[in-house]
Amino acid sequence: MDISSLIYKSSQQTSTISTFHNNPFPRRPWITDTGAAAAVSHSGVKGIVAGGITGGIEICITYPTEYVKTQLQLDGKAGSGKQYSGILDCVKKTIKNRGFFGLYRGLSVLLYGSIPKSAVRFGSFEKMKELLVDSNGKLTTQNSLIAGLCAGASEAIFAVTPMETIKVKFINDQRSANPKYKGFFHGVGMITKEYGFRGIYQGLTPTILKQGSNQAIRFCTMETLKDWYKGGNKDVVIPKVVTGFFGACAGALSVFGNTPIDVVKTRMQGLEASKYKNSIDCVKQIWINEGPMAFYKGTIPRLSRVCLDVGITFMIYDSFKEFFDRLWP
Repeated sequence: MDISSLIYKSSQQTSTISTFHNNPFPRRPWITDTGAAAAVSHSGVKGIVAGGITGGIEICITYPTEYVKTQLQLDGKAGSGKQYSGILDCVKKTIKNRGFFGLYRGLSVLLYGSIPKSAVRFGSFEKMKELLVDSNGKLTTQNSLIAGLCAGASEAIFAVTPMETIKVKFINDQRSANPKYKGFFHGVGMITKEYGFRGIYQGLTPTILKQGSNQAIRFCTMETLKDWYKGGNKDVVIPKVVTGFFGACAGALSVFGNTPIDVVKTRMQGLEASKYKNSIDCVKQIWINEGPMAFYKGTIPRLSRVCLDVGITFMIYDSFKEFFDRLWP
């Protein structure tokens, strides 16, 4: 062996030893490819943050239509218990009796609930989407339904049911001659004391059905329309106005799909929920006493609210998501 070969071999050994001392494990596949590091995903966290911001902005814009919708759903059949003849009558009487900001009665309840609700919804969807995409990074129609369903069920359990119950009781309380809730925390304290944990989670089953079907329809519609617009090219940028229009379409489909569930949920969470044994009994009593069309009470105000709501929500969410994607790759 000549001298040049010995020098080369010696230099290779030195390089190996130096590399070992500087970084004994230059590649650690058990950390980069599997285990906890693989489980931690930026997409879910970004979805939670962007979703929470979106929820707060959206509810401040759309709350008056939610208020009117809930008032009409709580309104009884024609007779002594009926207060409003329609949407405009509800708005006029509310402003006359409570002032313009009467249309925002109960906003604090929904605001406190909307931020975590939206955060859980979008965070859950992004995580499920990440788990369900195929090898090409595409989400099939069936999997988008599943991801949306999981997102809706998650928000129903962790945010929507308790906050919606409190919101409905707040709005229902305003219908009485002498409202007993003086503010958000006072009202929450009284409701919790009077109805307990079980009372706060009244209507959980119809809420899960409502939110699950809502988000399944909405996310599936949005993903389908986005894929159609992009035409297979993932680099195509969808204008925010188009995103809003797609969101309005998704919202309209969800309204016609589950308004009856929303009516039952609202009745089960109202102050008169005690007259119903359960959700099935509520359906029976509404059908017998008020007729099948009662299940579509508040459809028009709900349609206007939801189309505006979902359109704005997806526009805002996509904007913040894109911002976070650039800021936090």
